[in-house]
Amino acid sequence: MDLVGIILIITGVFFIVISRFDNFLGKLPGDIHFSHDNFSFHFPITTSIILSIVLSIVLTILVNLFIRR
Repeated sequence: MDLVGIILIITGVFFIVISRFDNFLGKLPGDIHFSHDNFSFHFPITTSIILSIVLSIVLTILVNLFIRR
């Protein structure tokens, strides 16, 4: 149960940190945004790539820390 608590704390801190970067994420160069009359389309491709790289690094570090005995 201790592991579940640690994961929940890390997840909570992660969401708090991400909320501070709300103005930054989703508005990077390379993010696609179309607006026309009553239609709007937003596809944050650059933001998705950066988040994918960061999460891959963090998860790799966490897995290596918990699997090594």
